[in-house]
Amino acid sequence: MTAVGAVLGPYCRSRNVPRAALVSLGVAVVAAVYAGSRVSLPDLRHLVDYSVPLAAVVPVVHAVVLATTLYSPMADLEETAARPMRLLRTAHMAATLLYGTVLAALPLLAGASAGMTGAAVRNVVGYLGLAMVSARLFGSGLAWLLPLAMFGPTLLLGVGWDNTPETWAWSIHGPASGSAALIAAVLGAAGLVAASTGSPRRGERAERA
Repeated sequence: MTAVGAVLGPYCRSRNVPRAALVSLGVAVVAAVYAGSRVSLPDLRHLVDYSVPLAAVVPVVHAVVLATTLYSPMADLEETAARPMRLLRTAHMAATLLYGTVLAALPLLAGASAGMTGAAVRNVVGYLGLAMVSARLFGSGLAWLLPLAMFGPTLLLGVGWDNTPETWAWSIHGPASGSAALIAAVLGAAGLVAASTGSPRRGERAERA
């Protein structure tokens, strides 16, 4: 076994990376099978049949599942590791973003439009960025908090009285929305910065006690 493999193997297994990758792949396959389906938003504001593509909603599931790999059960050991963990964590987050975008694009193979695929990729970047920021702020065991805190209000209140998405509800905007793409890109970049500059939070040691 090479030196890289000796490090990456335990690192990935300790974070259940293989399991999360397989679960996300399963979700992506289901999304590809139902690529043409749409999700109707709750009629809280007497909207006129407003719905969004399923492919644009699934990325939040990818973000929550892949965010479970941010948890480290060995935070104490990582703080005293002989090799700096910052580069490894940054590579992990970058690889997670890349894997998420590939999964979000999978429905394209099942006939989804390029626009729908673009919106799905945009959303997975934004929600994964939120997960990374959430891990940095609240501990990696709560990496799911910000994505779900954003997703819930978006589905319930993200469409205005004029039956168009609110500016802040970027994930249900159309694929041509420049503001939504900008917000997602900023969130993704912020997540990578948070992952690369942050160290295991002291509170993480008790997350699964």
